Amino acid sequence: MQTDPIFVLVRPQMGENIGAAARAMLNFGLERMRITAPRDGWPNPKAVAMASGAGRLLDRAGVFDDVAGAIADCHYVYATTARGRELTKPVVTPERAMAEARALAAEGRRVAVLFGPERTGLENDDIAPANAIVTVPVNPGFASLNLAQCVLLMGYEWRRQVSGTVPVPEVDLATGQEVGRLGDHFEQRLDEAGFFFPPEKTASMKRNIRSMWGRLALTRADVQVLHGMLRQIARKAGQP
Repeated sequence: MQTDPIFVLVRPQMGENIGAAARAMLNFGLERMRITAPRDGWPNPKAVAMASGAGRLLDRAGVFDDVAGAIADCHYVYATTARGRELTKPVVTPERAMAEARALAAEGRRVAVLFGPERTGLENDDIAPANAIVTVPVNPGFASLNLAQCVLLMGYEWRRQVSGTVPVPEVDLATGQEVGRLGDHFEQRLDEAGFFFPPEKTASMKRNIRSMWGRLALTRADVQVLHGMLRQIARKAGQP
C-alpha cells in the first residue's frame, strides 16, 4: 500500500510560514505534516489563520522535540538544502527525489522530507541522519527559498510523479509503408515539375526529402491530406 511522504518542518520560526506550508501541502494532496521544536510553541494561532482551509493538517500534525524523534519510524529520509555540504550523501533534484519516493512508497516504505528553519536552513546535525540531499538548481547568487516555497516545490513534484503528465490523446500514426508511398508520390510530382536539378544531385535531394518525412511523425490523416493536395495540384496543372 502506497503512503504519501511525511513533510517535516524542522524548528520553524513563524506560525505564518507553517500555515503557508500546510496550504502548499494540501494543494498537492499531502496531509502528513510533522513539526520539530517550533520556536513560538504549538498550537500557533497565526499558523491556523494562514492555513486558510488547510487547518486539518495542523490539527493532525505531529510535534516532536527533535529530528530524530520525527523520523524514527521512517525508512528513507530526504533533507532539503540549497548549500553545499561536506557530508557525503547522494544529491538529487526534487524531481528525482520524488520519483524515488514514489517507488519507495509503492513498496510500503515510509518516506520523510526535512525542511529547515527560515533563517538558517537545516544544520549538518539535522542532515546527518538523512539518506539523501535534495538541492534545487536555483540562482547561486540568491539561493534562499522561503519555507512554504520549498514545500510547494516538493509537493508539486510528488503530485506530478503520482498523477503523471496531462494525458495525450492517442494518435493514429502512419506506417512506414504509407509514408513511403507518400514519398513516392511527392517524388513523382516533383520530377514532373523539374524539381530535381541538376541530375547529379537527384539522389541526395530525394534522400533529404525522405529524411524530412521521417522527422515529421505523420498521422494517417496527414498522409491522406498530402496525397489529396498533390492530386489537386496535378489536376490544375493538367497532369493525369
